[in-house]
Amino acid sequence: LATGPRQNNVIFYEIRTYDIKPAKMKEFLEMVNKHIHFRTAHSELVGFWYTELGAMNKVFHIWKYDNFAHRSAVRQALANDKDWQGKFISVASPLIEKQHNEVAYLVPWCELGKPPKEGGVYEWVTFQMKPGGPALWGEAFRAAINAHINTGYTRLIGVFHTEYGLLNTVHVLWWNESADHRAAGRHSAHEDARVVAAVRDSVRFLESQQNALLIPLQCSPLK
Repeated sequence: LATGPRQNNVIFYEIRTYDIKPAKMKEFLEMVNKHIHFRTAHSELVGFWYTELGAMNKVFHIWKYDNFAHRSAVRQALANDKDWQGKFISVASPLIEKQHNEVAYLVPWCELGKPPKEGGVYEWVTFQMKPGGPALWGEAFRAAINAHINTGYTRLIGVFHTEYGLLNTVHVLWWNESADHRAAGRHSAHEDARVVAAVRDSVRFLESQQNALLIPLQCSPLK
């Protein structure tokens, strides 16, 4: 993160989190895979995942928008899309217990990445930082992220800083070959003096931290 301009002052990402009724998760995921093409006809889907560990019966999906006018136009078009409303929304809505969305920007020093191959698992880590924004904690946070990257056991996909939602929140999306590969890498990182030092400096600004292991849907561009 930085105290100066964002990487791009226009493009942003909407992060949506849905809590699905426990008995309806399989049905919901099948519907998404079957009908998501009606939704992606209107705007770009970055990724769609369901949680395996760290949270139960949740799905995460990320959408890219050129600007806020673009999002407004897409939302209007979706409201008038009979296929989307009739084949997905009307059927899927009763399966959802709760919805949450955030608007976030990629941090200036991060471009949206891709895994080296299909398969593997994703880790979604949410950091709630102390009030004050990147001017207070940005450099220390970036150093901690880079320290993990430099270990080589994990692949950074994206770092998102919230603009709407809970402020001073940073979401980091990682990719690993498997849950076991991630576990082994974390164990090694905890014994790496460079990682320990960087994390110790960054944690001074940390309020809370939460993570989840994500599995991509068949329809997810990131998979």
